[in-house]
Amino acid sequence: MRIITPRTAVPLLFAAALVVSCVPNRKYEEEKARAKAMQAEAEAAAAKAREAETALTELRAGHEEAKKRIARLEQDTTVMGTSLRKMTTQYDKINALNNELLEKYNKLLAGSGTENRKLLSDLEALRLDLMNREDSVNALAKRMSEKQAALVEREAELAALQAELASKDAAMKALKDRVSAALTGFEGKGLTVVQKDGRVYVSMENQLLFPSGSYAIDAKGKELITKLAKAIESEKDLNVLVEGHTDTDKVQGSGAVKDNWDLSVMRATSVVRLMQESSKLAPVRVTAAGRGEYVPVDPADKAKNRRIEIILAPDLKELLKLVND
Repeated sequence: MRIITPRTAVPLLFAAALVVSCVPNRKYEEEKARAKAMQAEAEAAAAKAREAETALTELRAGHEEAKKRIARLEQDTTVMGTSLRKMTTQYDKINALNNELLEKYNKLLAGSGTENRKLLSDLEALRLDLMNREDSVNALAKRMSEKQAALVEREAELAALQAELASKDAAMKALKDRVSAALTGFEGKGLTVVQKDGRVYVSMENQLLFPSGSYAIDAKGKELITKLAKAIESEKDLNVLVEGHTDTDKVQGSGAVKDNWDLSVMRATSVVRLMQESSKLAPVRVTAAGRGEYVPVDPADKAKNRRIEIILAPDLKELLKLVND
């Protein structure tokens, strides 16, 4: 047996202290590097979120333009109706002039020389007036024909736009039904699936996904996210925005998560990463974003505000092109 003397004990204690101090330093560096990587992911996610917001703004502008086009079509229809009534009145006046001309001609045949000259003069004036009115009616008929052709073309464009919108709505309804069917066991337990504004919103309270104050998804949450990812992975024209939301309680402690912004971003990033790992969902169609505490759904219920919202939106590039054209 080796006896530890005071002379040998001191170096041993010093070596043990050195080993203990190195471990926290290494963990600190690892945590610091991880926080830096997550910050970069958050900045990239914020950029993609801004792009999605820009696309949505363009769509709304296109929708407003479509409404204006419909209003203009209705106005053109009213104008054409007015023009038709005007042309009918002109035809009635032409018939009256024809009758008057025939009457004067008959008088001319039966009258004297003086009367005949006056009747001839009146007859010529009536003939010229009749020609002018016929020219006016012909020009009006030509304009009506041109407007009718333009109206038919506009109605065809509007029908195509409405058909595209209806197709997108039908596709999103089918997607909503498929997602609801895939997540049947979770609905009513902190999960809702709603279709509105042409998109599908999947809202999950944090109790379904994360332990309190953590951004690591638990086993139950992994099951939920995996089922959702599998349900939508075959959609090629679908944009997926994952938003993290917190309540107003301040984050306690120090480390990678400094505030609710950090926590919401990291939770959204954790969900996106799991969706990528558990499905064939194209990364280019997925965006992670943190909204912090600033978009509550119920100010009186913190549990509802602590949530992940996954917004499924159709790719609207073709629809925007149709509106702009």
